[in-house]
Amino acid sequence: MDIIELHTLTDAQGEDLLGLMGELDPEVTVTAEGMKKAVEAEGTHFFAAVDGDGHIAGCATLCVFESPTGRKASVEDVVVGSAYRGLGLGRALMEHIIDFARTELPGTDLHLTSRPQRTAANALYQSLGFERRETNVYRLKVR
Repeated sequence: MDIIELHTLTDAQGEDLLGLMGELDPEVTVTAEGMKKAVEAEGTHFFAAVDGDGHIAGCATLCVFESPTGRKASVEDVVVGSAYRGLGLGRALMEHIIDFARTELPGTDLHLTSRPQRTAANALYQSLGFERRETNVYRLKVR
């Protein structure tokens, strides 16, 4: 399994990613066009674990932006397809992002959020050194 950074999407990759996003959160609506925009967005680093047949088995996104208090980097949408779980792909993706940040974004902290019911993911993040913060996360749907 190779981990690559995607800058563009083929139709097949787009289909794989749409399937993964459905596994991540069946409630969210993701379109092929939205996926393409995310992959091509400035400041977004879209990493994919690709199997020997070229299918995307898992992915993770690193979103980097500047704010008045400094550069921020947020890990988003980490998901491994159900057929590939238990093979260490989530760990490999996260280690790849951490290595990328150390090399390309020195001095930048990584942030992420994860729903409490994602127990395996939360255990993974903690095993990688992420510390749970006491904070509130809010959302306002502006649609």
